[in-house]
Amino acid sequence: MLTFKEKLAIIEEFPQLTRKEVSLGRINFQFEDSVMDKKNVVYHLHPNGNGFVYVGLLTGYERDDKGMVNIRNFTEKALRSVIEKSIASLSDTPSETVPDETWINQNGFNLVLTNEYDLWNVYAGELLDGTFKTYPEACAYLEQEGFHKQDSQPN
Repeated sequence: MLTFKEKLAIIEEFPQLTRKEVSLGRINFQFEDSVMDKKNVVYHLHPNGNGFVYVGLLTGYERDDKGMVNIRNFTEKALRSVIEKSIASLSDTPSETVPDETWINQNGFNLVLTNEYDLWNVYAGELLDGTFKTYPEACAYLEQEGFHKQDSQPN
């Protein structure tokens, strides 16, 4: 288990994050450029080594009802990875880097994710299935519904 000082040193390597002191010696780190109302990436990092990272738009993490994963027992590699993914999930992905994508479920049903007018739309054929403000939000929705990119394998 990493110590508080080790976790703090790793987190402070991310220049995108702003340190905010909170009560009882705890520290939050916020991503001010978040495209969502959510800004806390690291929440209540405590001198005892406990703390949380926002993973609400990610898959593969056991999270609480606020979308946070406990990082008490994370390794250095796991901590860096979850912070990078959290920041990316709260960042806006420019439309020119993500062409229309076909997503498929285990039954072979296809949905298309496309960027239109600064929104991310999911289509079932010609029918609009959902609209999202960011690419990560749209991907999280599709993954929660059991879909994966056609050119990738499900998690």
